[in-house]
Amino acid sequence: QVQLVESGGGLAQPGGSLRLSCAASGFSFSVRAMSWYRQVPGKERELVAIITSTSGSTRYADSVKGRFTISRDNAKKTVYLQMSSLKPEDTAVYYCNADLGGIYWWGQGTQVTVSS
Repeated sequence: QVQLVESGGGLAQPGGSLRLSCAASGFSFSVRAMSWYRQVPGKERELVAIITSTSGSTRYADSVKGRFTISRDNAKKTVYLQMSSLKPEDTAVYYCNADLGGIYWWGQGTQVTVSS
């Protein structure tokens, strides 16, 4: 079955870096767009970054442009989110998402906390 397993979250200091990983299985990873979302309590889940399947083009939320980089390794069926220059407002649960032809599959989420 479809599985998305995130890892790499944790505690980082402001200005620091973290790299999230999302290991996928159960579907044809290389032909699907992948994305990262985040959510804080009481707010809607928001799109952070998306990477397409074919050209590998990317798009970012304005709040993370220039600081976060999404990438994918189709051989490893893994999508990454490199987060740099972290800010306290980046604190959230980060979710990996797969677009399975209009059906959206979610991982379990990984907590990122940015605090000194």
